[in-house]
Amino acid sequence: MNQKKFKNSSPRIKVIQKIYGSLMNPDEKIIYSKNQYKKFIKDVVSGTLERTEFIEETIVNCVGKDIKLDKTDKILKIILFAGVFELLFKHNTPKNVVINEYVNASEFFLERAQIKYLNAILDKISKLVRKQ
Repeated sequence: MNQKKFKNSSPRIKVIQKIYGSLMNPDEKIIYSKNQYKKFIKDVVSGTLERTEFIEETIVNCVGKDIKLDKTDKILKIILFAGVFELLFKHNTPKNVVINEYVNASEFFLERAQIKYLNAILDKISKLVRKQ
């Protein structure tokens, strides 16, 4: 139970929840409660929502043959978009950390097969957008 509580407090889980809430209720203002990761959560949520078209274009250019975004599960798509946003715009976080964090957070929302798929897609995109 402690592990479940810890997982629920992950900033990436909060990011996923905020984006999902915003997409389900577009007229409602996003409220960010006091949290040690509040700035990070706000940056990723607002950045992902503001750059959705660019993120989608990046995903299609990197892995267009491997994914059909119009047929992808909404929560998987949200996690993917947030992860790609971080890969593109949060260069202080190593790509392996970004992938790991979203894969771990996705365990809260997705089935095992979807998690493996998410991991593979994020890994492929990270190799193309973060050439080191």
